Amino acid sequence: MNSLSIEALYRSESRRVLATLIRLLGDFDLAEEALHEAFSVALERWPQDGLPDNPRAWLISTGRFKAIDRLRRQARFTPLSQAQADALEAAEWSVEDVEDDRLRLIFTCCHPALAPDAQAALTLREICDLTTEEIARAFLSTPTTIAQRIVRAKAKIREANIPYQVPSLAELPERLDSVLRVVYLVFNEGYSASIGANLTRDELSGEAIRLGRLLLALLPEPEVMGLLALMLLHESRRAARTSASGELVLLDEQDRTLWDASLITEGCALVQRALSSRGFGPYCLQAAIAAVHAEAPHAAQTDWPQIVGLYDVLLGLLPSPVIALNRAVAVAMRDGPLAGLQQVDGILARGALQDYHLAHATRGEFCRQLGRLKEARSAYEKALSLTQQAPEKAFLEQRLAQLVSASMP
Repeated sequence: MNSLSIEALYRSESRRVLATLIRLLGDFDLAEEALHEAFSVALERWPQDGLPDNPRAWLISTGRFKAIDRLRRQARFTPLSQAQADALEAAEWSVEDVEDDRLRLIFTCCHPALAPDAQAALTLREICDLTTEEIARAFLSTPTTIAQRIVRAKAKIREANIPYQVPSLAELPERLDSVLRVVYLVFNEGYSASIGANLTRDELSGEAIRLGRLLLALLPEPEVMGLLALMLLHESRRAARTSASGELVLLDEQDRTLWDASLITEGCALVQRALSSRGFGPYCLQAAIAAVHAEAPHAAQTDWPQIVGLYDVLLGLLPSPVIALNRAVAVAMRDGPLAGLQQVDGILARGALQDYHLAHATRGEFCRQLGRLKEARSAYEKALSLTQQAPEKAFLEQRLAQLVSASMP
């Protein structure tokens, strides 16, 4: 067992271990310290002793004992630490209890006592292990602001004694909206990473789908079905979204034989179940749009009028400039690039999405198709200045190079 193997295990298991340590220790910061101490011990022992039969249980147990030791050392200065350490040592726990700890943790992070922006920041930090810098980029904020939100959220959980548990069935519906929103944020960061050399982060999208399945088992409501369907249908395209060399491949150019048919089948079935309930909302409608794409054998056979119609309904339920931008793309596919450009210019004129790279990239694409090369170049350059993701940067640089070539006599 070498350090690289332990690093891989950290990536796959650390959030599970942390969730359980938070439950056992009742303190975010103490649990995070215990997690890192447990992995430090693993780096020392496992190369010599070999991998334990149950690494996750070993890490949880080691972290728990390290936390107890830390509290006992602090007892000289804080008498309450001794009582806390004694209580932790006396408490019973079992490895069988740990599987749903991440679900408990996400409901804690999304408690209504916390502000929505704090819910999202705390979830992305604690459940997904994103750095404050990565979260800041995802929210177009600063690392200092994000760090302050996380610190305040942890303090609120501690001071208000917010329980570490899944709500009762009676409380669950009113608590669900914030959880679904955060799960989708996690998925989006995995499906299209906000920064880095890779377009996707498989571990995040996989974790979001796992959480979605847990939520569906707990509460089979239409919007839970819709969110899970939406994630599955997007995830089905993963293998086709980049070339063998890691370059971005647009939806209409993807090799659809690479799409995962089993995920499409599961996602479309969930869409049908959700829509038949007539109690659906925005996630179901977005999943229905994704299903129309998934059911088209070729890009040219996509039912764009139906997609525009679904976006019209979606905008009525959830007015959003990003949804309006996506609708503009659908309008362009139905009515031509000029119609799409008019829609995008209207969004930008209203002051929305000025700092959103995809808005400017979309405008650049419509201008390119219309032969308005100077405008296209300006829009692509603006998009390039706003993106932090290597594959998207490379794609935009390629588009700009094509424009230069097209402009040469």
